[in-house]
Amino acid sequence: MDVHYGIKRGSGWCGYKVHLSETCEPDAPHLITNVETTNATVNDTEVTATIHQHLARRELTPHEHVVDAGYVTAAHILAAREDHGIDLVGPVGIDTHHSGRDTQVPDLTQAGFTTNWDARKVICPHRAVSASWSQQRKASGTPIVRVRFALADCDPCPLRARCTKAANGKWGRSLTLLPRKQQQILEERRAEQQTDAWKERYAVRAGVEGTISQAVRRTHLRRTPYRGQSKTHLANILSAAALNITRVDAWLNGTPLGSTRTSHLARLTLAA
Repeated sequence: MDVHYGIKRGSGWCGYKVHLSETCEPDAPHLITNVETTNATVNDTEVTATIHQHLARRELTPHEHVVDAGYVTAAHILAAREDHGIDLVGPVGIDTHHSGRDTQVPDLTQAGFTTNWDARKVICPHRAVSASWSQQRKASGTPIVRVRFALADCDPCPLRARCTKAANGKWGRSLTLLPRKQQQILEERRAEQQTDAWKERYAVRAGVEGTISQAVRRTHLRRTPYRGQSKTHLANILSAAALNITRVDAWLNGTPLGSTRTSHLARLTLAA
């Protein structure tokens, strides 16, 4: 048996995950273009490249692919752009740092540092220059750049309380960077996703939640009638095909898209 136990957002289950991709043009029916079925333990980030490969194989590659945060890393954005010409739109992890969480002033995050990739140096907000630049790999094999500043520069710095608590005798603040192209993409996306224009562009992703809801209600997507991943995947494909037929029929007959369901509690709140 290939069934595994998975946990996501506090919910646990034995079985599989299904990943659906659909079109979202405002003037055309929203059709499912790709279905991926994995065991329950596979992270969403492991599926992004496979989805793009399968879409490309069927000549269904989109110019823009709007996805949940779980499918996005800087490496995915770069690969989608370079390998398939896809603009992968989804939020990346925010820039955080631990040093000042107990203070009333903001931390000095990576965004405040300037990286000179050619010189392999980083300049801090107080103009100190990094003392160490080391290319390493995480345990997962992901390449990174580890940058460290000398404690001699950090110790007397007036910004230290907002920057680092390091006091091991040699090194002060340290930074972990991705390879150059990925790091630049990460910084660009972090800045971009804070804008109203980007948030409005990303709002279209909410539509797939309605697709999942429809698949669960109409085709019982959450309960497979078969054993084994291959048969379950076939069932998921048939579910997607059934939804596409339903949607094409609704489009041809002028049936509008349903509005987002409002819960009983929310309706009471609105009424009040």
